[in-house]
Amino acid sequence: MQEQIKSISIQKLKAGVPFEDKADLLAVEEPLEIRIGYGQARERIQKSISVTMRTPAHDHELALGFLFSEGIIQSFDDIEGIRHCEDVGKEETGNIVRVELRPTVQINTAKLQRHFYTTSSCGVCGKSSLEAISNQCKPIQSKLQVSHEVVLAAPPKLRSSQTVFAHTGGIHATGLFDAKGQLIMLREDVGRHNAFDKVIGACLAKGMVPLSDYLVLVSGRASFELAQKAVMAGLPIMAAVGAPSSLAVQLAQRFRLTLMGFLKQSTLNIYNNANRVV
Repeated sequence: MQEQIKSISIQKLKAGVPFEDKADLLAVEEPLEIRIGYGQARERIQKSISVTMRTPAHDHELALGFLFSEGIIQSFDDIEGIRHCEDVGKEETGNIVRVELRPTVQINTAKLQRHFYTTSSCGVCGKSSLEAISNQCKPIQSKLQVSHEVVLAAPPKLRSSQTVFAHTGGIHATGLFDAKGQLIMLREDVGRHNAFDKVIGACLAKGMVPLSDYLVLVSGRASFELAQKAVMAGLPIMAAVGAPSSLAVQLAQRFRLTLMGFLKQSTLNIYNNANRVV
């Protein structure tokens, strides 16, 4: 199993007290390259499509979630196989995942060559514009309704289940909850987008997508890219401990995603489609 937590020696300073040598725990951050193999049996093409800084663990889920949320695959049935591999001449091992697509899967090579831009949360990532998302998604259709008590109870449930955060204090989490507030799935990662992709990838492999009967909670702010992932996965409700961005709210309005932020002990903000919270 790949290492998620690393111990290092530090010097701790307190006012009026000499430096103290101590051990500290850090969340591991390493690059993951995602490659795809596609085409007919005798004409397979291998292409590297993403490199992301992530916390090792659930790499297959991360790759699946990324491919799905970026619109490269439509379902788990598009997958023929997935494995870790080593790159000749590189020291890193276990930091490359290759996803083999079925020969019947049609790849939009123009999409793979799309422009990349910098986001404040994850460096250089491939993202679709609102118009591009409109070509892939329809407004979310769901009859899900949850009580405000369920929503307010979600953050402490998420926090108490974050094992890596408990040791390091430096990692994001995404949690999937049902209508009764039960935590169905949780994934942690140094990248908030990676934690979300890991949840989507796990659900995709279980045949749960679209996730029209669930709500998702993210431990940080609600950025455009996270709202995009929620829409792609068919999630009707997305809540965040922090603030949403203006573009995330725009996206939520267009696709009927109920978006909430600033979840506190007894308060929350609902930015649109409040009818799903009773």
